Amino acid sequence: MKKISVVFALILLFSCKENNDARKPIKQVIVEQNWTEMQKKLSKYVTFKLTSDLSVLTENERKMLPILINAASKMNKLFWYEAYGDKNQLLDSITDEDTKKFVEINYGSWDRLDGNSPFIDGEGSKPDGANYYPTDMTKLEFDAFTDEAKSSLYTFIRRNKEGKLYTIPYHIQFKNEVKKVADLLLEASKLADDEGLKNYLELRAQAFLDDNYLASDLAWMDMKTNTLDIVIGPIETYEDQLFGKKASHEAYVLIKDKVWSDKLAHFVSFLPELQIGLPVSDAYKAEIPGTDSDLNAYDVVYYAGDCNAGSKTIAINLPNDETVQLQKGTRRLQLKNAMRAKFDKILMPISEILIDSTQRKYITFDAFFANTMFHEVAHGLGIKNTINNKGTVRNALKEQASALEEEKADILGLYLVQQLHKKGELEGDMKDYMTTFMASIFRSVRFGASSAHGKANMIRFNFFKEKGAFTKNEDGTYKVNYEKMEEAMRQLSYLILTLQGNGDYEGVAKLVEEKGIISPDLQRDLDKLSKANIPVDVIYEQ
Repeated sequence: MKKISVVFALILLFSCKENNDARKPIKQVIVEQNWTEMQKKLSKYVTFKLTSDLSVLTENERKMLPILINAASKMNKLFWYEAYGDKNQLLDSITDEDTKKFVEINYGSWDRLDGNSPFIDGEGSKPDGANYYPTDMTKLEFDAFTDEAKSSLYTFIRRNKEGKLYTIPYHIQFKNEVKKVADLLLEASKLADDEGLKNYLELRAQAFLDDNYLASDLAWMDMKTNTLDIVIGPIETYEDQLFGKKASHEAYVLIKDKVWSDKLAHFVSFLPELQIGLPVSDAYKAEIPGTDSDLNAYDVVYYAGDCNAGSKTIAINLPNDETVQLQKGTRRLQLKNAMRAKFDKILMPISEILIDSTQRKYITFDAFFANTMFHEVAHGLGIKNTINNKGTVRNALKEQASALEEEKADILGLYLVQQLHKKGELEGDMKDYMTTFMASIFRSVRFGASSAHGKANMIRFNFFKEKGAFTKNEDGTYKVNYEKMEEAMRQLSYLILTLQGNGDYEGVAKLVEEKGIISPDLQRDLDKLSKANIPVDVIYEQ
């Protein structure tokens, strides 16, 4: 467990004894020859200290902050179990301190920035279902399993002594841990000056005890005036690459930047109009997005669990529940300090190596901020339910849903930037947004195929290449063809929205198979970045 330094220091200790169902690591001893290789792996990350101005908080909010961080820190233990199994047994089998650090970064023995390749000798491939399912369970066996709770976001699948499958809810599996989290959230709620935050914390505390998160999700959407915020619970399904059904525990503790948030707030009113204007047939945009959405900027002061594993999130679009999205929309949280870290320490150095020298002037933080912001806005557009009675898009596309949804958000985000720029709502040259978008592909594709965001960028790079959206110079740099990129953007938007609306699992699988890859030529370019010691992502001092 690490410590957070904002203005204070907080050290959190807890027992890490895991359930017997956890995976067992292979006993191994690190020898000296692994030292250099592990140093190379660690160099893929650059450290960045998370800070924020606490003077914007009230006295009670400052008292709440360490309580919320304490609650958030509990998500690390829960995600360790979900992603791997027995953390302590794995760490106890390793003698090299650098390897231990890399294990902590990855929440397990697989390199998240290298397609989940194992980096511990004797360790096999990461199970697609992580630790949510028995490692020997087949998809056919799952399909034949009749328990209605099997597809719940909040259950594990296990075997009994007879070898038959059964489900166990999160709140039972993590009974002791979730009770501690609930108590901390209730303790914080007693200090909350903001009624919306107070209500959310109370409902979220109860949700941890029974896995019923809808009421607290709705309450989180209703919060409008709070400065201090926490996103906490089992949320994203990226870790489950077998079915994309199981949610992983994570947490962010956040402080709102009200100055920036006021600048962003008016964009939400454009959502219905932007939905109507999407470049796709009417049937695929019939759902009207909720306009009770927030678009705000925050400083993040603590990450834990899923969002802290491997590549780090710089913007949030939640809740994921389709019922909440259609009723109230979503909240888009731009993590300004985390975003600045990735722009300064990663994107700008990448552009110096891979972007045409005459176009580097178009790479700006404002464009990076806008592209990232409208990526999150775009999650709320398109369609949540298939048009042919296949259920929700998420269920119809199964484990392929996350990568395609990230692809949709990326490409529609650029489309929204273009539309708002035409309306005069965004300043600057459109070339800023498009060139920065291109440079960002190189940043995100380095997350690898194990990341939904990485896979989405592979698809987009290959699609853009096929459509001539960029050319490669003799010196190895890339030059954007702005007109062809604009056309490629429209074509890819159409393709993704129709695949989602049709619930076309086979079509998405084919797209991922054909374009969700890194070609040898692109790999050589990415190797240039590694040789130049440009980090892939960040580790937060917290």
